[in-house]
Amino acid sequence: MKNKGCLSAGTIGIALLIIVAVIFFWGKSGYNDFVKKEQNVDSKWSNVETVYQKRANLIPNLERTVKSYSKFEQETLTKVVEARSKATSINIDPTNMTEADLAKFQAAQGELSGALSRLMAVVESYPNLKADQQYINFQREYTAIENSIRSETVYFNDAAKDYNTSIKTFPNNILANFTNFKEKPYFKAEAGANKAPDVFSE
Repeated sequence: MKNKGCLSAGTIGIALLIIVAVIFFWGKSGYNDFVKKEQNVDSKWSNVETVYQKRANLIPNLERTVKSYSKFEQETLTKVVEARSKATSINIDPTNMTEADLAKFQAAQGELSGALSRLMAVVESYPNLKADQQYINFQREYTAIENSIRSETVYFNDAAKDYNTSIKTFPNNILANFTNFKEKPYFKAEAGANKAPDVFSE
Protein backbone atom coordinates (compact mmCIF):
# COMPACT_ATOMS: atom_id res chain seq x y z
CA MET A 1 0.00 0.00 0.00
CA LYS A 2 2.89 2.31 0.87
CA ASN A 3 4.55 1.76 -2.53
CA LYS A 4 1.24 2.30 -4.26
CA GLY A 5 0.86 5.61 -2.42
CA CYS A 6 4.34 6.67 -3.46
CA LEU A 7 3.62 5.74 -7.07
CA SER A 8 0.43 7.73 -6.91
CA ALA A 9 2.25 10.78 -5.59
CA GLY A 10 4.89 10.42 -8.33
CA THR A 11 2.19 10.20 -10.98
CA ILE A 12 0.50 13.29 -9.60
CA GLY A 13 3.84 15.12 -9.60
CA ILE A 14 4.47 14.21 -13.23
CA ALA A 15 0.95 15.26 -14.16
CA LEU A 16 1.46 18.61 -12.43
CA LEU A 17 4.75 19.13 -14.27
CA ILE A 18 3.03 18.40 -17.58
CA ILE A 19 0.24 20.85 -16.76
CA VAL A 20 2.77 23.54 -15.78
CA ALA A 21 4.75 22.90 -18.98
CA VAL A 22 1.60 23.14 -21.13
CA ILE A 23 0.57 26.40 -19.43
CA PHE A 24 4.10 27.80 -19.80
CA PHE A 25 4.39 27.02 -23.51
CA TRP A 26 0.83 28.20 -24.19
CA GLY A 27 1.52 31.42 -22.29
CA LYS A 28 4.82 31.96 -24.08
CA SER A 29 3.28 31.35 -27.50
CA GLY A 30 0.25 33.53 -26.74
CA TYR A 31 2.36 36.38 -25.35
CA ASN A 32 4.70 36.36 -28.33
CA ASP A 33 1.71 36.33 -30.67
CA PHE A 34 0.25 39.37 -28.89
CA VAL A 35 3.57 41.19 -29.19
CA LYS A 36 3.80 40.49 -32.94
CA LYS A 37 0.24 41.63 -33.57
CA GLU A 38 0.70 44.76 -31.46
CA GLN A 39 3.92 45.57 -33.31
CA ASN A 40 1.99 45.23 -36.57
CA VAL A 41 -0.62 47.70 -35.30
CA ASP A 42 2.15 50.13 -34.31
CA SER A 43 3.74 49.76 -37.75
CA LYS A 44 0.44 50.46 -39.51
CA TRP A 45 -0.11 53.49 -37.26
CA SER A 46 3.31 54.80 -38.28
CA ASN A 47 2.22 54.53 -41.93
CA VAL A 48 -0.98 56.43 -41.14
CA GLU A 49 1.01 59.22 -39.47
CA THR A 50 3.38 59.34 -42.45
CA VAL A 51 0.66 59.92 -45.05
CA TYR A 52 -1.07 62.54 -42.91
CA GLN A 53 2.29 64.28 -42.45
CA LYS A 54 2.84 64.21 -46.22
CA ARG A 55 -0.48 65.98 -46.63
CA ALA A 56 0.48 68.57 -44.03
CA ASN A 57 3.79 69.11 -45.83
CA LEU A 58 1.90 70.18 -48.96
CA ILE A 59 0.35 73.17 -47.21
CA PRO A 60 3.39 75.53 -47.18
CA ASN A 61 3.76 75.21 -50.99
CA LEU A 62 0.01 75.71 -51.40
CA GLU A 63 0.19 78.77 -49.16
CA ARG A 64 3.01 80.31 -51.22
CA THR A 65 1.19 79.61 -54.48
CA VAL A 66 -2.11 81.07 -53.29
CA LYS A 67 -0.49 84.13 -51.69
CA SER A 68 0.96 85.08 -55.05
CA TYR A 69 -2.61 85.92 -56.12
CA SER A 70 -3.20 89.06 -54.10
CA LYS A 71 -6.96 89.14 -54.60
CA PHE A 72 -7.48 85.64 -53.23
CA GLU A 73 -9.61 85.36 -50.09
CA GLN A 74 -6.96 85.32 -47.38
CA GLU A 75 -9.40 84.26 -44.67
CA THR A 76 -9.91 80.92 -46.42
CA LEU A 77 -6.18 80.35 -46.67
CA THR A 78 -5.68 81.35 -43.03
CA LYS A 79 -8.18 78.70 -41.92
CA VAL A 80 -6.21 76.04 -43.82
CA VAL A 81 -2.95 77.10 -42.15
CA GLU A 82 -4.57 77.13 -38.71
CA ALA A 83 -6.15 73.72 -39.27
CA ARG A 84 -2.77 72.35 -40.38
CA SER A 85 -1.14 73.67 -37.20
CA LYS A 86 -3.80 72.02 -35.05
CA ALA A 87 -3.63 68.71 -36.93
CA THR A 88 0.16 68.45 -36.69
CA SER A 89 0.17 69.30 -32.97
CA ILE A 90 -1.64 66.10 -31.98
CA ASN A 91 0.69 63.21 -31.23
CA ILE A 92 -0.49 59.75 -30.23
CA ASP A 93 1.51 57.01 -28.53
CA PRO A 94 0.43 53.88 -30.46
CA THR A 95 1.34 51.60 -27.56
CA ASN A 96 -1.19 53.32 -25.31
CA MET A 97 -3.75 54.91 -27.66
CA THR A 98 -7.35 55.25 -26.58
CA GLU A 99 -10.57 55.76 -28.51
CA ALA A 100 -10.64 59.37 -27.26
CA ASP A 101 -7.08 59.97 -28.53
CA LEU A 102 -7.90 58.63 -31.97
CA ALA A 103 -11.18 60.55 -32.13
CA LYS A 104 -9.31 63.79 -31.32
CA PHE A 105 -6.69 63.04 -33.98
CA GLN A 106 -9.33 62.19 -36.57
CA ALA A 107 -11.37 65.30 -35.76
CA ALA A 108 -8.34 67.55 -36.26
CA GLN A 109 -7.48 65.86 -39.54
CA GLY A 110 -11.11 66.17 -40.62
CA GLU A 111 -11.01 69.87 -39.85
CA LEU A 112 -7.99 70.24 -42.14
CA SER A 113 -9.76 68.23 -44.86
CA GLY A 114 -12.74 70.56 -44.60
CA ALA A 115 -10.60 73.70 -44.73
CA LEU A 116 -8.76 72.40 -47.79
CA SER A 117 -12.02 71.50 -49.53
CA ARG A 118 -13.39 75.01 -48.92
CA LEU A 119 -10.19 76.59 -50.21
CA MET A 120 -10.24 74.49 -53.37
CA ALA A 121 -13.88 75.37 -53.95
CA VAL A 122 -12.95 79.06 -53.76
CA VAL A 123 -10.07 78.52 -56.21
CA GLU A 124 -12.67 77.63 -58.85
CA SER A 125 -13.45 81.36 -59.03
CA TYR A 126 -9.81 82.17 -59.86
CA PRO A 127 -9.05 80.76 -63.34
CA ASN A 128 -5.43 81.96 -63.35
CA LEU A 129 -4.70 80.36 -59.99
CA LYS A 130 -6.51 77.20 -61.01
CA ALA A 131 -4.30 77.00 -64.11
CA ASP A 132 -1.08 77.73 -62.20
CA GLN A 133 1.38 74.81 -62.56
CA GLN A 134 2.25 74.85 -58.87
CA TYR A 135 -1.42 74.55 -57.99
CA ILE A 136 -1.89 71.76 -60.56
CA ASN A 137 1.04 69.92 -58.97
CA PHE A 138 -0.61 70.36 -55.56
CA GLN A 139 -3.86 68.89 -56.93
CA ARG A 140 -2.06 65.83 -58.23
CA GLU A 141 -0.13 65.20 -55.01
CA TYR A 142 -3.12 65.93 -52.81
CA THR A 143 -5.33 63.42 -54.63
CA ALA A 144 -2.64 60.71 -54.40
CA ILE A 145 -2.13 61.36 -50.69
CA GLU A 146 -5.85 61.31 -49.94
CA ASN A 147 -6.07 57.90 -51.60
CA SER A 148 -3.08 56.73 -49.54
CA ILE A 149 -4.75 57.98 -46.35
CA ARG A 150 -7.82 55.88 -47.12
CA SER A 151 -5.69 52.81 -47.77
CA GLU A 152 -3.46 53.21 -44.72
CA THR A 153 -6.36 53.77 -42.32
CA VAL A 154 -8.03 50.60 -43.65
CA TYR A 155 -4.77 48.66 -43.13
CA PHE A 156 -4.54 50.05 -39.61
CA ASN A 157 -8.11 49.01 -38.81
CA ASP A 158 -7.44 45.51 -40.19
CA ALA A 159 -4.34 45.15 -38.01
CA ALA A 160 -6.19 46.49 -34.96
CA LYS A 161 -9.06 44.07 -35.58
CA ASP A 162 -6.68 41.12 -35.84
CA TYR A 163 -4.94 42.16 -32.61
CA ASN A 164 -8.19 42.88 -30.74
CA THR A 165 -9.72 39.56 -31.79
CA SER A 166 -6.61 37.77 -30.60
CA ILE A 167 -6.58 39.30 -27.11
CA LYS A 168 -10.36 39.05 -26.60
CA THR A 169 -10.81 35.41 -27.66
CA PHE A 170 -10.97 32.82 -24.86
CA PRO A 171 -8.64 31.69 -23.36
CA ASN A 172 -6.29 34.35 -24.76
CA ASN A 173 -8.30 37.03 -22.95
CA ILE A 174 -7.13 35.62 -19.61
CA LEU A 175 -3.49 35.91 -20.65
CA ALA A 176 -4.06 39.36 -22.19
CA ASN A 177 -5.62 40.68 -18.99
CA PHE A 178 -2.82 39.20 -16.92
CA THR A 179 -0.11 40.70 -19.16
CA ASN A 180 -1.89 44.05 -19.63
CA PHE A 181 -2.46 43.94 -23.39
CA LYS A 182 -5.25 46.42 -24.12
CA GLU A 183 -7.72 46.79 -26.98
CA LYS A 184 -6.80 49.20 -29.80
CA PRO A 185 -9.29 51.78 -31.14
CA TYR A 186 -10.42 51.98 -34.78
CA PHE A 187 -10.64 54.79 -37.30
CA LYS A 188 -14.29 55.70 -37.73
CA ALA A 189 -15.59 55.93 -41.28
CA GLU A 190 -16.39 59.45 -42.42
CA ALA A 191 -19.07 60.40 -44.92
CA GLY A 192 -17.77 59.68 -48.40
CA ALA A 193 -14.68 57.92 -47.09
CA ASN A 194 -15.21 55.09 -49.55
CA LYS A 195 -14.86 57.45 -52.53
CA ALA A 196 -11.78 58.98 -54.08
CA PRO A 197 -11.42 62.75 -53.61
CA ASP A 198 -13.59 64.69 -56.03
CA VAL A 199 -12.67 68.26 -55.21
CA PHE A 200 -11.22 69.36 -58.52
CA SER A 201 -13.01 70.09 -61.73
CA GLU A 202 -11.51 69.64 -65.16
